[in-house]
Amino acid sequence: MANKVVFMPRISDKRERLISAADALIHRQGFYRTTLAHIAEEAKVPLGNVYYYFKTKEDICKAVVTERKQSLSHTLKSCCRRNEPKDALMNLVKVMIGHSRELAEAGCPLSGLCQELNEECAELMDSADSCMKYLMDWSTEQFRLMGLKRAEELGFEFVSRIQGVILLGNILNDPRQLKRQLKEVARWIEEQGPVCPDQERVAA
Repeated sequence: MANKVVFMPRISDKRERLISAADALIHRQGFYRTTLAHIAEEAKVPLGNVYYYFKTKEDICKAVVTERKQSLSHTLKSCCRRNEPKDALMNLVKVMIGHSRELAEAGCPLSGLCQELNEECAELMDSADSCMKYLMDWSTEQFRLMGLKRAEELGFEFVSRIQGVILLGNILNDPRQLKRQLKEVARWIEEQGPVCPDQERVAA
């Protein structure tokens, strides 16, 4: 869902290649189906060298989650560059529309990992879940800055809408339908605005 931007120190080109390869493979085929051998082959790094940087597959997955958090943070900050909260939400939808083919093929890199990990990988699961929480908190904050009293509910609905669209687009492997429905989410954002007192009484 986010642009591939790496912010970690340049400790080693091989280490970065391994993380990038693991990120791509875990997104395409999942954590459990990805082996260290797959990662080494994808990164064009000898398998024996992998253990110099990462002792286990869980260790490299932690690095992947860290990169995804940094990439998400960078993307969300970029979406806020015009300082208008509604524009920020719209910008995020535009980013996802730009990645509609990738999302249709492999799904959301954030929620997909959250769904796959189980209690056996509790630390990894908590770390992956924190990415989704960060996205939820950011979305809620944009609605709050728009002056909407139901900001938390709208933040939840926004993330639910985009995740639902990505999930179905991935199941059907249909980037055009995914893009079309994301545009509907953008129209929904445009409709949001402060509620007048009479509307609040009716809703109550």
